[in-house]
Amino acid sequence: MNAPPSPPGAERADGASVRIGALVPLTRPGWTEAGRHLLAGLELGVGDVNAAGGIAGRPLELVVRDTAADPQRAATAVDELAGLGVAAVVGEYHSVVARAAAARADALGLPFLCSSAVLDALTEEPTDWVARLAPPQSHGWRTYADFLLGAGHDRIAVAAEPSVYWASGTRILRDHLAPRGGTVVELDMRELGPTGVCDEVVEHRATALLLLVGNPEPAVSIVKAVRRDERLADVLIGAPAGQPEFAAWARLLGDDGAAVPFLRYLPERLGPLGVRVGTALRERLAEAPSFVAFEGYDTITVLADVLRSHGENGADVGHGAGRARTAEAWPRVAVEGTRGKVRFSRTPGIGVWQWDGAPIQVVDRDPADLDRFRILRAGGA
Repeated sequence: MNAPPSPPGAERADGASVRIGALVPLTRPGWTEAGRHLLAGLELGVGDVNAAGGIAGRPLELVVRDTAADPQRAATAVDELAGLGVAAVVGEYHSVVARAAAARADALGLPFLCSSAVLDALTEEPTDWVARLAPPQSHGWRTYADFLLGAGHDRIAVAAEPSVYWASGTRILRDHLAPRGGTVVELDMRELGPTGVCDEVVEHRATALLLLVGNPEPAVSIVKAVRRDERLADVLIGAPAGQPEFAAWARLLGDDGAAVPFLRYLPERLGPLGVRVGTALRERLAEAPSFVAFEGYDTITVLADVLRSHGENGADVGHGAGRARTAEAWPRVAVEGTRGKVRFSRTPGIGVWQWDGAPIQVVDRDPADLDRFRILRAGGA
């Protein structure tokens, strides 16, 4: 692989630490709760790597930039981080933001290990510079569609806001359900409020309503409206993007937030590493860690292994040749993470190096205990 030259004005990072750039949504309109969990996982991972001796004796240093769910802000951050001499960029939760970051990282020749974003088309063209831990959206959302069919739902309404991510999700659902006799009707949230959504669900005789909208609003208001509408007593509310994963969902909705199936990327049982990390994350977050926090931890675990194995003792990992060696190592990764052994491969239709063994679950919060999650369906990427 030919490494592009460093951008003009790039600072050499020949100090004691190995710098890693981290992209995280920490302010609105970003999904800040997801950002907080992602950062907690990244920080815990860095702490554990450094406690084990760092990268050939050099500590990892996380250089965090808030993307606030803004693609342009993320692209600008990648430029800045490249100039600071980071060895790689990690993180990001929002798919459209990660796509902008991936494009910029590819153009600069900067390795990007994407933690959480799932959009299939993370890059327009295949690239060797980008790898991803989260399963592609098409894999997860097809699992969700199979869950719907298995639960007897073939007339699906989706309350959707304008977004490449939401549009992609709607298309995946429709393409998967249609050959199996299912139908998907899209409700445009630019034109409808919560009451209007209820009316449309009744009119279309949908048996399930999926929330392809922002969190907490308008998702929370829609749930409250549906729960209070006697016409919709038997309608399933679903949230494939994972809004109910986080504690704020239960705080804001109480019992109304139960039995809303969503996707998460955890195995049925964590191994010893996952259990240990889960305990440490719970202490750091002061609440149950989400799958996003585990994705953050695994990101650092994988990247540290790559830097130790292929970074020439960490001497030049923040410059062209070292960055190229890091990217060249993606297909040789075999690292035990909290959720299984991570290996990257080329997946048909996906332009980045992809972990094809990420666990996929459809779960919901138990009406009898909101802090307990029920596994409704399990699959793999």
